[in-house]
Parts: sequence; C-alpha cells; structure tokens
Amino acid sequence: MDRLIIYRALMYGACGYALFRGKTDSRIVAAVFIVGDLATLALRSSSYSSVEISILAIDILGFIGDFGAGGMYIVCRALELGHGVVAHATADYGTKFIIVSGLLNFISVADAYHIAIGKKP
Repeated sequence: MDRLIIYRALMYGACGYALFRGKTDSRIVAAVFIVGDLATLALRSSSYSSVEISILAIDILGFIGDFGAGGMYIVCRALELGHGVVAHATADYGTKFIIVSGLLNFISVADAYHIAIGKKP
C-alpha cells in the first residue's frame, strides 16, 4: 500500500508541475495521465486485487512460445496479422500452432545441446 501512495504522490506531483510550468504538449499529457488515473480508480473492481497464478503461467508460456517462434512472430506483428476477429471456433488453431512450434524450438535447442556435449547418444 505504501508503494501505491508513493507512486500517486510522485505522479500527481509531476503532473501538477507539468500543468503549471509546462508548455501545451506537457499540459495535455499531464491531463491525460490524471484523467486516466482517476478513471482507473473509479472503474477498478476489487476482484483484480490478486494475481491468478494459473492464468499468469499460461500467459508466460504464450510469451515464451512467441519468443521461440522468432521471425514468424516479428513478421506477423509487422504485417498486423493474427489479431483479427475470430469468426468461427477453429480460427485460433493457427495461432496456437505457432506458439507450440516456438516452444518446441526451445526443446530442440536443448536436445541439440545435449547431443553436442555427449550427454545424449
């Protein structure tokens, strides 16, 4: 709780300084930050006060899978692919395939390393 109080004090202090001493662009950014923070306070639900470990683990595995896919992930993000509206139930299989292939890349790297050092025949 102390961290939240310190964060808000620093944010409101910096935004207040920008509102009173800054130029137009600084004032706009400060106003957006203050409005966003107040909207977060007004709309925040108490059900998000803790972390669900199972959902966090799945999100971390998804990130590692995207990271392992490497070039495919970068190309898809650059071309803005993979985040369209899902029109039917089977449309998400391609995304999961890319994530699993990224995870399998890490497994194959570990396997190749063990073969190279002679631990695995």
